[in-house]
Amino acid sequence: MKRRALDVLLPLLLVAILLGAWELYVDLGGVDPAVLPAPHAMAASFWNNAGLIWANFRVTAKEVVIGLALALLSGFAVAVAIHMSPLFRRAAYPLAVGSQAIPIPVVGVLLVFWWGFGIFPKLVVITLICFFPVLVTTVDALAAVDPDQLKLLRTFDATRWQAFRFAELPAALPAAISGARIALAVGVIGAFIAEVTTATTGPHPGLGRQITTDIGFQSARAYAGTAVLFLFAIACFYTLSLLERRLAPWANQARGGIS
Repeated sequence: MKRRALDVLLPLLLVAILLGAWELYVDLGGVDPAVLPAPHAMAASFWNNAGLIWANFRVTAKEVVIGLALALLSGFAVAVAIHMSPLFRRAAYPLAVGSQAIPIPVVGVLLVFWWGFGIFPKLVVITLICFFPVLVTTVDALAAVDPDQLKLLRTFDATRWQAFRFAELPAALPAAISGARIALAVGVIGAFIAEVTTATTGPHPGLGRQITTDIGFQSARAYAGTAVLFLFAIACFYTLSLLERRLAPWANQARGGIS
């Protein structure tokens, strides 16, 4: 219980210290409030614009959750294919590495040209950004399976599928989820980039578009929206940790309960 309490109290204490320093910095004239609003101005802006921020947040949250799920599924599937087929690995792995160097605005223009201004182009952008960490961690986990364990399964006449199911899959699943947790660090920013580079229609284009529009004109509201994304990323990270505990409890036990 003490450890759980510290896990909650220590980050809150650090946040309080940082917010206090931020407030003093702005109040003492260290920066123009139009450029960097004080925390109290952000809180007031959030209170006054809660409806707008929440409506745009729901759009962005939906994009992040679906995009991250697609990245997890596709990254895991491609990693298994790469592990199973050396020929496919030689053909596909370099392309997966190179895909991370493609400028997103270039891809965004093509996606809008192909599929218009709906949610699908944004999901593709988020999936592309989050895909690679899932792929790499899963491929490495599959390659690191104890060979003696595989030999033991073969001595019992296990098929290739049975070896995968009982030895490689238990190693790959937590690695894929860990890759998704790493990808989440850029996934929220990926949604921001997707909303900026692939224009949208409707009254609520997402927090990414709202923040971009507010910078310089409604700076306090822009920072309030950024704080919402910050908290959302933390919530998603720990949700993935809980998911890993449910789907792969053996991985958490191997790390001594550290997540």
